[in-house]
Amino acid sequence: MYIVTAQEMRDLDQHTIQKLGIPALSLMESAGKAIAEEVIHWNNNSKQEQADIPFGKSLSKVGQIRNDYTWNVQNHKQHWLILVGKGNNGGDGLVVARYLQDAGIQVTVLYAQDPAELTGDAATQRDAAQYSGIVSDIWSEQWETESRWQGYTGIVDALLGTGSQGEPRAPYDAIIHAANCSGKPIIAADIPSGLNADTGEVADTCIQASLSVSLAFLKRGLVQYPGAGVAGDVVVRNIGIPRFTAQKLAVDTHLVTEQVLEDILEVDPERARAVDGHKGTYGHVLIIGGSMNMSGAGLLASRAALRIGSGLVTWALPQALLPHIAGHVPELMLAPAVEGAEGKWEYKSATSILTLAEKCDVLAIGPGLGRFEQDGAWLQTLWEQTEQPLVLDADGLNMIAEADGLSTWQQRKADTVLTPHPGEMARLAGISTPEVQRDRIGIAREFAMKHHITLVLKGARTVIASPEGQVFVNTTGHPGMATGGSGDALTGIIVGLLAQGLSGIQAATFGVHLHGHAGEVAAYQRTGNPASLLAGDLIESL
Repeated sequence: MYIVTAQEMRDLDQHTIQKLGIPALSLMESAGKAIAEEVIHWNNNSKQEQADIPFGKSLSKVGQIRNDYTWNVQNHKQHWLILVGKGNNGGDGLVVARYLQDAGIQVTVLYAQDPAELTGDAATQRDAAQYSGIVSDIWSEQWETESRWQGYTGIVDALLGTGSQGEPRAPYDAIIHAANCSGKPIIAADIPSGLNADTGEVADTCIQASLSVSLAFLKRGLVQYPGAGVAGDVVVRNIGIPRFTAQKLAVDTHLVTEQVLEDILEVDPERARAVDGHKGTYGHVLIIGGSMNMSGAGLLASRAALRIGSGLVTWALPQALLPHIAGHVPELMLAPAVEGAEGKWEYKSATSILTLAEKCDVLAIGPGLGRFEQDGAWLQTLWEQTEQPLVLDADGLNMIAEADGLSTWQQRKADTVLTPHPGEMARLAGISTPEVQRDRIGIAREFAMKHHITLVLKGARTVIASPEGQVFVNTTGHPGMATGGSGDALTGIIVGLLAQGLSGIQAATFGVHLHGHAGEVAAYQRTGNPASLLAGDLIESL
């Protein structure tokens, strides 16, 4: 499923109008009809509890996303209020009003401004609504009283479209505030008014939607927080703009679905294994991490690498940890790489790590590693003198950020995956964490392309970016995964998939998707208290 910016959507509109000859008015008509169909049946859109959990099925209670379908329009005894702005988004709302009226639903149009100010196709739809006898009013202070809203079943927000940025101005701010205070369900036409369509930033005054009907393609702001938090459920509806136009115009941001995994990334979601395969077929992983006070991180990453299907996993760790770790995971091989009783890493261990790496197919550096003297030089040695694919996480990221290694060290030829959370991303990019969160997709793409790495920007709606500029946004996951060790498990999953022959972007995207789904399964199984989810539960649910 494609994800577009506001400018990309404008380009797609114009391409369809100019190259395919489909009139803009026809697109507006289709958009309004699609929204009207969603209004008619919005009560049937509540999520159903599932007895089983098929692959890729998200169990999150917030912000579900589904694709296009067609409703059978039926009569309902309802009364909907349509909020209409003066742009094309308002034109969509006027089409909604006509279709709802035709379906037997009472409607009232509330114009934000004098309808005489509408121009172009929106003016055409205004005239059609008036000719159809639709009741209308113009916003005034009288509408600021709560009682004016109580007779309506729900509200359609067609005030501001994807071109709007910043705080809504008067009278839009007052209308949005009154709509939110009404307590009525709100269905947003394309995006909630007050939401930045590109970044997901939310204005102080923003529609709190129950459902957002994204037209033609999914908008970036709907899949990134905080925007996803005000969008409600999201449905993408076809309005006559062919999907192939997104490919022609080089749209390269996708929502991760099973179809995207198969068609775009060429990954087998079923992870079928060869009948004649053996442990050597599925790669040898080397996990480099763990210290006396963070030994569990290396163990979690190693367990996840095994559980995801790696043929062999070796954990390189300080010798002092061996008595505490030996036997916990019988399938795991342990390799003491640091002598001494303190259980801390040191620069000279790089030599033994390089020797171990000669027998392994992929490396992961960082889980539970800690910081130590000359750690930047130690990491540079491993970065530049190993030829295997590499996953870098946790303190490995902090080391490379402090050393400015991505700009000064030799560029690696093998696939390299970095998995920062927003704070680590901020240190890597030299900006603040709020700056990272304001444009996760844009920052991830720019950083991955600049430094020729695959980037996994973790968090709700994790963003995965390739060195070539492809971006994938993942929606699987559960709030219960906000617990220590979840990131270590992800590192093990990604490095394990790399060992099985996937490329950096394949392993990162598929790994993030599986990681989130496993968290959903684990939380679902803990029906009494999903908040008690542990990283180990997640690993066992892979």
